[in-house]
Amino acid sequence: MESSSDDHVIPSQDHKTLLKSGALYQYLLETSVYPREPDAMKELRSITANHPLNGIATAADEAQFLSMLLKVMNAKKTLEIGVFTGYSLLATALALPDDGKIIAIDVNREFYELGRPVIQNAGVSHKIDFREGEALPILDELMKEEGKKGSFDFIYVDADKNNYINYHSRAVELVRVGGIVAYDNTLWYGSVVALPEETLPSYVMPFRDDVIKFNKYLAADHRIEICHLSISDGLTLCRRLS
Repeated sequence: MESSSDDHVIPSQDHKTLLKSGALYQYLLETSVYPREPDAMKELRSITANHPLNGIATAADEAQFLSMLLKVMNAKKTLEIGVFTGYSLLATALALPDDGKIIAIDVNREFYELGRPVIQNAGVSHKIDFREGEALPILDELMKEEGKKGSFDFIYVDADKNNYINYHSRAVELVRVGGIVAYDNTLWYGSVVALPEETLPSYVMPFRDDVIKFNKYLAADHRIEICHLSISDGLTLCRRLS
Protein backbone atom coordinates (compact mmCIF):
# COMPACT_ATOMS: atom_id res chain seq x y z
CA MET A 1 0.00 0.00 0.00
CA GLU A 2 2.25 2.77 -1.25
CA SER A 3 1.40 6.32 -0.27
CA SER A 4 0.26 8.78 -2.89
CA SER A 5 -0.94 12.34 -3.23
CA ASP A 6 -4.49 10.98 -2.75
CA ASP A 7 -3.80 9.31 0.61
CA HIS A 8 -6.13 11.71 2.38
CA VAL A 9 -9.03 10.97 0.04
CA ILE A 10 -11.43 8.26 1.18
CA PRO A 11 -12.45 5.99 -1.74
CA SER A 12 -15.91 6.85 -3.00
CA GLN A 13 -19.04 4.83 -2.26
CA ASP A 14 -18.97 3.38 -5.78
CA HIS A 15 -15.36 2.16 -5.43
CA LYS A 16 -15.58 0.59 -1.98
CA THR A 17 -14.25 -2.91 -2.52
CA LEU A 18 -11.32 -5.21 -1.79
CA LEU A 19 -11.51 -6.74 -5.27
CA LYS A 20 -8.20 -6.21 -7.06
CA SER A 21 -9.97 -5.40 -10.31
CA GLY A 22 -11.94 -2.16 -10.41
CA ALA A 23 -13.46 -3.32 -13.69
CA LEU A 24 -14.71 -6.50 -12.03
CA TYR A 25 -16.34 -4.51 -9.24
CA GLN A 26 -18.03 -2.21 -11.74
CA TYR A 27 -19.25 -5.29 -13.62
CA LEU A 28 -20.79 -6.59 -10.40
CA LEU A 29 -22.49 -3.27 -9.69
CA GLU A 30 -23.72 -2.63 -13.22
CA THR A 31 -24.90 -6.20 -13.87
CA SER A 32 -26.44 -7.30 -10.59
CA VAL A 33 -26.79 -4.35 -8.23
CA TYR A 34 -27.79 -1.14 -10.00
CA PRO A 35 -30.46 -2.73 -12.25
CA ARG A 36 -32.27 -4.05 -9.14
CA GLU A 37 -31.68 -1.00 -6.95
CA PRO A 38 -34.99 0.69 -5.97
CA ASP A 39 -35.45 4.19 -7.41
CA ALA A 40 -35.36 5.74 -3.95
CA MET A 41 -32.03 4.05 -3.26
CA LYS A 42 -30.63 5.33 -6.57
CA GLU A 43 -31.74 8.85 -5.68
CA LEU A 44 -30.18 8.76 -2.23
CA ARG A 45 -26.97 7.23 -3.56
CA SER A 46 -26.75 10.10 -6.04
CA ILE A 47 -27.28 12.66 -3.27
CA THR A 48 -24.69 10.93 -1.10
CA ALA A 49 -22.17 10.86 -3.96
CA ASN A 50 -22.08 14.67 -3.90
CA HIS A 51 -21.08 14.75 -0.24
CA PRO A 52 -17.33 15.02 0.43
CA LEU A 53 -17.55 12.11 2.88
CA ASN A 54 -19.52 9.84 0.54
CA GLY A 55 -16.94 7.08 0.98
CA ILE A 56 -18.19 6.34 4.49
CA ALA A 57 -21.61 5.35 3.17
CA THR A 58 -22.54 1.69 2.87
CA ALA A 59 -21.66 0.37 -0.59
CA ALA A 60 -24.52 -0.50 -2.94
CA ASP A 61 -23.66 -4.22 -3.16
CA GLU A 62 -23.47 -4.43 0.62
CA ALA A 63 -26.84 -2.71 0.98
CA GLN A 64 -28.31 -5.22 -1.48
CA PHE A 65 -26.91 -8.09 0.60
CA LEU A 66 -28.25 -6.66 3.87
CA SER A 67 -31.68 -6.16 2.29
CA MET A 68 -31.87 -9.82 1.27
CA LEU A 69 -30.58 -10.95 4.66
CA LEU A 70 -33.31 -9.00 6.45
CA LYS A 71 -35.98 -10.52 4.24
CA VAL A 72 -34.66 -14.06 4.73
CA MET A 73 -34.70 -13.44 8.49
CA ASN A 74 -38.23 -12.00 8.39
CA ALA A 75 -36.82 -9.19 10.52
CA LYS A 76 -39.28 -6.66 11.95
CA LYS A 77 -37.31 -4.82 14.63
CA THR A 78 -33.83 -3.45 13.96
CA LEU A 79 -31.26 -1.05 15.34
CA GLU A 80 -28.73 0.96 13.34
CA ILE A 81 -25.67 2.62 14.88
CA GLY A 82 -24.24 5.14 12.44
CA VAL A 83 -26.60 6.56 9.82
CA PHE A 84 -24.81 9.24 7.76
CA THR A 85 -27.23 10.20 4.94
CA GLY A 86 -29.38 7.13 5.52
CA TYR A 87 -28.54 4.95 2.52
CA SER A 88 -28.27 1.72 4.53
CA LEU A 89 -31.15 2.88 6.70
CA LEU A 90 -33.35 3.25 3.63
CA ALA A 91 -32.32 -0.23 2.45
CA THR A 92 -33.38 -1.61 5.82
CA ALA A 93 -36.66 0.32 5.89
CA LEU A 94 -37.59 -0.92 2.42
CA ALA A 95 -36.79 -4.51 3.41
CA LEU A 96 -38.90 -4.53 6.58
CA PRO A 97 -42.66 -5.13 6.55
CA ASP A 98 -44.97 -2.15 6.89
CA ASP A 99 -45.16 -2.55 10.66
CA GLY A 100 -41.39 -2.91 11.00
CA LYS A 101 -39.45 -0.58 13.29
CA ILE A 102 -35.91 0.79 13.24
CA ILE A 103 -34.13 2.77 15.94
CA ALA A 104 -31.44 4.74 14.12
CA ILE A 105 -28.67 6.49 16.05
CA ASP A 106 -26.22 9.09 14.78
CA VAL A 107 -24.31 11.93 16.33
CA ASN A 108 -25.01 14.21 13.35
CA ARG A 109 -28.61 14.85 12.33
CA GLU A 110 -27.48 17.24 9.60
CA PHE A 111 -26.23 14.36 7.44
CA TYR A 112 -29.45 12.41 7.99
CA GLU A 113 -31.51 15.42 6.91
CA LEU A 114 -29.93 15.16 3.45
CA GLY A 115 -31.57 11.79 2.93
CA ARG A 116 -34.73 12.23 4.96
CA PRO A 117 -36.84 13.70 2.11
CA VAL A 118 -36.01 10.65 -0.03
CA ILE A 119 -36.94 8.33 2.83
CA GLN A 120 -40.22 10.19 3.30
CA ASN A 121 -41.05 10.05 -0.40
CA ALA A 122 -40.35 6.31 -0.36
CA GLY A 123 -43.14 5.92 2.19
CA VAL A 124 -41.05 4.29 4.91
CA SER A 125 -40.31 7.14 7.33
CA HIS A 126 -42.97 5.82 9.75
CA LYS A 127 -40.70 2.83 10.43
CA ILE A 128 -37.80 4.99 11.63
CA ASP A 129 -37.15 6.39 15.09
CA PHE A 130 -34.08 8.61 14.61
CA ARG A 131 -32.17 9.48 17.77
CA GLU A 132 -29.42 12.08 17.63
CA GLY A 133 -26.48 11.82 19.99
CA GLU A 134 -23.55 9.71 21.09
CA ALA A 135 -24.48 6.07 20.62
CA LEU A 136 -23.21 4.61 23.89
CA PRO A 137 -25.41 6.70 26.22
CA ILE A 138 -28.42 6.05 23.99
CA LEU A 139 -27.70 2.31 24.00
CA ASP A 140 -27.33 2.36 27.77
CA GLU A 141 -30.76 3.97 28.05
CA LEU A 142 -32.22 1.35 25.72
CA MET A 143 -30.75 -1.37 27.93
CA LYS A 144 -32.72 0.05 30.86
CA GLU A 145 -36.04 0.13 29.00
CA GLU A 146 -38.38 -2.72 29.77
CA GLY A 147 -38.53 -5.32 27.05
CA LYS A 148 -35.65 -3.95 24.97
CA LYS A 149 -33.00 -6.52 25.87
CA GLY A 150 -33.15 -9.48 23.51
CA SER A 151 -35.82 -7.83 21.37
CA PHE A 152 -34.03 -6.79 18.18
CA ASP A 153 -33.88 -9.11 15.18
CA PHE A 154 -30.97 -7.30 13.54
CA ILE A 155 -28.43 -4.64 14.51
CA TYR A 156 -26.16 -2.86 12.00
CA VAL A 157 -23.07 -1.04 13.24
CA ASP A 158 -21.17 1.36 10.98
CA ALA A 159 -19.72 3.94 13.34
CA ASP A 160 -16.50 4.86 15.19
CA LYS A 161 -14.26 1.80 15.08
CA ASN A 162 -12.56 2.56 18.40
CA ASN A 163 -15.92 1.91 20.09
CA TYR A 164 -16.84 -1.33 18.30
CA ILE A 165 -16.05 -3.46 21.36
CA ASN A 166 -18.19 -1.15 23.51
CA TYR A 167 -21.02 -1.34 20.98
CA HIS A 168 -20.75 -5.12 20.90
CA SER A 169 -21.12 -5.42 24.66
CA ARG A 170 -24.50 -3.69 24.35
CA ALA A 171 -25.59 -5.11 21.00
CA VAL A 172 -25.12 -8.74 22.02
CA GLU A 173 -27.61 -8.18 24.84
CA LEU A 174 -30.08 -6.15 22.79
CA VAL A 175 -30.31 -8.60 19.89
CA ARG A 176 -32.48 -11.68 20.35
CA VAL A 177 -31.03 -15.18 20.55
CA GLY A 178 -30.73 -16.24 16.92
CA GLY A 179 -30.64 -12.63 15.78
CA ILE A 180 -27.74 -11.01 13.94
CA VAL A 181 -25.41 -8.10 14.67
CA ALA A 182 -23.52 -6.89 11.58
CA TYR A 183 -20.33 -4.83 11.78
CA ASP A 184 -19.12 -2.88 8.76
CA ASN A 185 -15.50 -2.10 7.79
CA THR A 186 -13.96 -5.08 9.58
CA LEU A 187 -11.17 -5.47 7.02
CA TRP A 188 -10.60 -1.71 7.03
CA TYR A 189 -9.52 -1.13 3.44
CA GLY A 190 -7.33 -4.25 3.64
CA SER A 191 -5.04 -2.61 6.19
CA VAL A 192 -5.43 -5.45 8.70
CA VAL A 193 -2.73 -7.40 6.84
CA ALA A 194 -0.46 -4.46 6.02
CA LEU A 195 3.23 -5.05 6.67
CA PRO A 196 5.00 -2.85 9.27
CA GLU A 197 7.06 -1.10 6.59
CA GLU A 198 4.01 -0.20 4.51
CA THR A 199 2.77 3.38 4.48
CA LEU A 200 -0.96 3.47 5.00
CA PRO A 201 -3.30 6.29 3.91
CA SER A 202 -4.00 8.88 6.58
CA TYR A 203 -7.71 8.02 6.79
CA VAL A 204 -6.84 4.38 7.57
CA MET A 205 -4.19 4.70 10.26
CA PRO A 206 -6.26 6.02 13.21
CA PHE A 207 -8.50 2.93 13.44
CA ARG A 208 -6.42 0.08 11.99
CA ASP A 209 -5.33 -1.28 15.37
CA ASP A 210 -8.86 -0.92 16.73
CA VAL A 211 -10.25 -3.05 13.92
CA ILE A 212 -7.59 -5.74 14.40
CA LYS A 213 -8.30 -5.83 18.14
CA PHE A 214 -12.04 -6.02 17.52
CA ASN A 215 -11.73 -8.92 15.07
CA LYS A 216 -9.74 -10.92 17.63
CA TYR A 217 -12.32 -10.05 20.28
CA LEU A 218 -15.19 -11.37 18.16
CA ALA A 219 -13.32 -14.54 17.29
CA ALA A 220 -13.01 -15.31 21.02
CA ASP A 221 -16.61 -14.46 21.95
CA HIS A 222 -18.42 -17.77 22.53
CA ARG A 223 -21.81 -16.06 22.87
CA ILE A 224 -21.91 -15.73 19.08
CA GLU A 225 -21.03 -17.52 15.87
CA ILE A 226 -19.40 -15.36 13.24
CA CYS A 227 -19.10 -15.10 9.49
CA HIS A 228 -16.46 -12.66 8.24
CA LEU A 229 -17.22 -11.54 4.68
CA SER A 230 -14.98 -9.70 2.23
CA ILE A 231 -17.84 -7.65 0.76
CA SER A 232 -17.09 -3.92 0.62
CA ASP A 233 -14.14 -3.47 3.02
CA GLY A 234 -15.23 -6.21 5.38
CA LEU A 235 -18.54 -7.15 6.98
CA THR A 236 -18.80 -9.43 10.01
CA LEU A 237 -22.08 -11.13 10.87
CA CYS A 238 -22.54 -12.26 14.46
CA ARG A 239 -25.40 -14.61 15.30
CA ARG A 240 -26.27 -14.62 18.98
CA LEU A 241 -26.18 -18.11 20.47
CA SER A 242 -27.03 -17.40 24.11
